[in-house]
Amino acid sequence: MRRRRESSVEIKTPGQLALMREAGLVVARMLRQVAAAVELGISTAELDAIAEREIRDAGAQSSFKGYHGYPATICTSINDQIVHGIPRDDATLAAGDVISIDAGAIVGGWHGDAAVTVTVGPVPDQVTALLQACERALWHGLATAVAGRRLSDISHAIETSARASGSYRLVQEYTGHGIGSQMHMHPPVPNYGKPGRGPLLAEGMALAIEPMLVLGRRQTRLLDDGWTVVTADGSLAAHFEHTVAITADGPWVLTAIDGGTSGFSQSGVGIEQVAGFAPDSEDGLRQPARESADAGHGPARESSDAGHEPAGTRLSG
Repeated sequence: MRRRRESSVEIKTPGQLALMREAGLVVARMLRQVAAAVELGISTAELDAIAEREIRDAGAQSSFKGYHGYPATICTSINDQIVHGIPRDDATLAAGDVISIDAGAIVGGWHGDAAVTVTVGPVPDQVTALLQACERALWHGLATAVAGRRLSDISHAIETSARASGSYRLVQEYTGHGIGSQMHMHPPVPNYGKPGRGPLLAEGMALAIEPMLVLGRRQTRLLDDGWTVVTADGSLAAHFEHTVAITADGPWVLTAIDGGTSGFSQSGVGIEQVAGFAPDSEDGLRQPARESADAGHGPARESSDAGHEPAGTRLSG
């Protein structure tokens, strides 16, 4: 999915972020149900059916199904498949497989997007370490989504964390992205780069941050189905993603049930490192005074501080 070149970044109102939070919670619960269903012998088409039921029961719409002709509710990428794997009846999971599950939902016209990678039973320590490194890099990137910083500070935090975890390679051809009234929006969010570059992060921005780590070389290739991206050398891949809103209270992870509290803690990114971070209530929804009832009414504002974009990148899921 090649990104469009745009000159501005969408700024959401509190009410629009509230709708994105509802979409994010749909995604979080859908991923939880699908990941729990992962087992030996299940097909990825069966996993997609679970996701479709969950999103339908929630009264939401899939961000993925029908997007440029994509045929399914989720992406299921197995082993050397990095992103955009299409669920199939003949793709059944085997012991030791690694599967990335990527999902998106729309509520009231606003999107949420997240991904998780899980295993089918026990796997070698090297594979477990790969998944842990990828998820930890995601949380370091999320923690950097703070107003006043630059977009590439997120990219640099992801790269620094990944490199500190071991000799992994970050996929560079596919990136995270802005998100809101559309699933894929400006700006692209690379998973590598020098700090202090790109758009200035501002309250009301929302980003889908998604590192992709591989055990082998970082080069990729696209399969003949036009969607599935695999490692060129057949090595295993991991992919984690969350949608985060930049708020006055710090990063608000819209696709985490608790808003990100446990993820920051478990990944070694202390909450005190995130200025003013306030955990969500038990139902996953914030109720601060600043959240008005303008849930999606009127256009979102835009920031014109677009900065410089990396060339040759493509948006991921």
